[in-house]
Amino acid sequence: MVKSLETPEPGLLKPGIKAPVQETLLTPRLYTTDFEAAAQLDISPQEEELRAIVEELRADYNRHHFVRDEEFNQCWDRIDGETRLAFIDFLERSCTSEFSGFLLFKELSRRLKNRNPILAEAFNFMARDEARHAGFLNKSMADFNLSLDLSYLTKNRTYTFFPPEWIIYAVYLSEKIGYWRYILVYRHLQKHPEHQIYPLFRKFESWCQDENRHGDFFKALLRSQPQLWNNWKARLWVRFFLLSVFTTHTLTVFERAKFYQSIGIDPREYNTRVIQQTNNTAARAFPLTLNTNHPDFFRRLEQCSDLNLKLAEINNNNRPKIIKFCQKLPLIASIVGHLLQIYLIKPVDAESLRGTVH
Repeated sequence: MVKSLETPEPGLLKPGIKAPVQETLLTPRLYTTDFEAAAQLDISPQEEELRAIVEELRADYNRHHFVRDEEFNQCWDRIDGETRLAFIDFLERSCTSEFSGFLLFKELSRRLKNRNPILAEAFNFMARDEARHAGFLNKSMADFNLSLDLSYLTKNRTYTFFPPEWIIYAVYLSEKIGYWRYILVYRHLQKHPEHQIYPLFRKFESWCQDENRHGDFFKALLRSQPQLWNNWKARLWVRFFLLSVFTTHTLTVFERAKFYQSIGIDPREYNTRVIQQTNNTAARAFPLTLNTNHPDFFRRLEQCSDLNLKLAEINNNNRPKIIKFCQKLPLIASIVGHLLQIYLIKPVDAESLRGTVH
């Protein structure tokens, strides 16, 4: 499933340009969708709220925030060894994820401009934010003598098709979990400035507010589509996407354990807090949430992470492909089994949580 972190020197497309990491189930993807179906979405049930969010996006509260100040103008060779590799990996994956959002939102804005102007305008503003984030992250990579060729990604990365309904579920959760990821790191480093190894983290408070506004937009869009939350099929899909996002987060956090440890964060505690907060926040949009307090929930997620790390070890050995396949098969089956058991845990009725989440 996972390729181990490469050193920054090999695999350059040209001097200073880093080759993208190998695509796996966990690497950020580029997405496309059914633009005709997206244009036909009836947003009238939530039009007032959507218009209000568009006005917030138009205000562009962070237009002067993402500026590289004097603190960035120094040599960063003191961040070295495994910490340097882990940090570069964090920057690359984050940059790719933000750029993926930019590409999808920009194309949605272009395709919907004459069909659904409210959505088109919102997607245009969100594309602006994502491009700003991606550019800032790419400039941070340049401090380590590397950068991503984003035009190369656009042309050469595989695009994954999601129907609009899946896009709404997935992006809503991505934005909200992004908010909690960033704000918890920011709050931790505010309390422990001795772990502030790089000034990017000081930008996270305003950064996460962009994520939050995007998530609010997708929440209103989701609630404008009753078929996404008021029937039994929707309830099954909600459980699936919650579990998918939480699983991906868990595997990624434990893969990047050395990065989080380098800034004084315990990966297990961090993963638990991000998931619990995101799950509680999702109660505002979804008819149900997952029971993260069940004793098997995090135990099984962490077992999936352990198995995933073993898969990475197998991928990196020099044995024949058929031997690797045979070694990986029982591990993959075990991961699927754990995820199925988590999925079957009785969910929590979100109606009972509304009004108590933040």
